[in-house]
Amino acid sequence: MATIPITKRGAEKLKEELHRLKTIERPAVITAIAEARAQGDLSENADYDAAKDRQGFIEGRIQEIEGKLSVAQVIDPSAVDGGGKVVFGATVELEDEDSGDTVKYQIVGEDEADLKQGLINISSPIARALIGKEEGDTAEVQAPGGIRRYEVVAVSYL
Repeated sequence: MATIPITKRGAEKLKEELHRLKTIERPAVITAIAEARAQGDLSENADYDAAKDRQGFIEGRIQEIEGKLSVAQVIDPSAVDGGGKVVFGATVELEDEDSGDTVKYQIVGEDEADLKQGLINISSPIARALIGKEEGDTAEVQAPGGIRRYEVVAVSYL
């Protein structure tokens, strides 16, 4: 399996979720299954079915996170020297050439992307268009409404 880039902050969030799933969620669902079993007939027990479904989800998520962490390449954006170019972990300030609006995004891994917080996935169309650009360059992004052009105003590594 290929390595997955992830920021230091993103790796910490995954580790916290894994810890929560193993120490809080897993024991709680085991208790819920035991309580549902104690009620008797399992064939018509909705609590038992719901708890088993929840257990399956939790175990699947634990495996998924452990798999991602095992192949993760943790990158500290503040230690990156991109030479002024947009690279993974960089924070980029853009100006929409049509509207003049400015936005600021950090390019992060798939699991930590959150557009509301300005975190965009490395494999998103806008991030792919920005990689390798420098201040003053223009990036063209194929958006649902047509091609959008953004000027790279600033690149920083925070």
